[in-house]
Amino acid sequence: MHLARRLLLNVICAFVSGPLLAQMPFYTDNADVTDRGTLHFEFFNEYDGLQSAQFPDLRQNTANFKFNYGLPHGLEFDVDFPYLSIYRAPGSQASIGVGDTDTGMKWNFYKAKRPLSVPAFSASFYVEFPTGDSSQELGSGLTDYWLNSIAEESLSDKSRLNANFGFLFAGNTSTGVIGVQTTRGHVYTGGISWQHDFTPRLTLGAELYGAIGDTSGLGKDQLQALSGGQYQFSKTMSVTFALLGGSHIASPRLGGQVGFEVDFPLRHANVPPPAASNQLSLTSRPWRSP
Repeated sequence: MHLARRLLLNVICAFVSGPLLAQMPFYTDNADVTDRGTLHFEFFNEYDGLQSAQFPDLRQNTANFKFNYGLPHGLEFDVDFPYLSIYRAPGSQASIGVGDTDTGMKWNFYKAKRPLSVPAFSASFYVEFPTGDSSQELGSGLTDYWLNSIAEESLSDKSRLNANFGFLFAGNTSTGVIGVQTTRGHVYTGGISWQHDFTPRLTLGAELYGAIGDTSGLGKDQLQALSGGQYQFSKTMSVTFALLGGSHIASPRLGGQVGFEVDFPLRHANVPPPAASNQLSLTSRPWRSP
């Protein structure tokens, strides 16, 4: 790898990073968690053209299903799994099936106050189980352990900046054939995203994301950019969209993503009394933010 590219990846990962599980359509997570007593469902479909170094693998389609549940004390329980289709050159059979399953917890331990002085902070810990068939490249064949830290800074009432720092200390970051694929050593991941609410319903943003394995000679580093956004149809449903592309073998060469997310407030959710409810509406968001 050229020295300049290696330095760029190190700069990104030294300051910001994030897991593959994040705020749609971005790879970089935000500090918010699902409201207590709410079940949040996300689905996205991403179709990627792969780097030439992945031959005979040519393209990958990822259909991802994710469930979040809001718990007390700023906690959120997460579980997600992808359904993968890997298309190869003529003469090589395609692979289709369930990928590896992630489960984890996210904790929003510091909420930003107004007037803003410091960012909001969260942390998440994920375990990925090898439910995908590694012989078909649908799974890594490893149990992955990933710790991630998250900061969210509001630049204005309509703009915000999200930055993560993550460390995968066992396993690898691959989803199918995309991601850093290593069986030993550690992986440092990095991402930073900017988002702006152009209207009360439409949010657009951009992101830079990277990952580095500390085992030399793997040739599996990742650097990619994404541009996309979210359109909110109602308080409980929105659609997401993105275009992305990158360099290095672990990134898609070019791809597109569409998805949607829905909130299901459950009956046993803790509903504040009318007086408290009026005060709450002045200080917090009535639904999960874009």
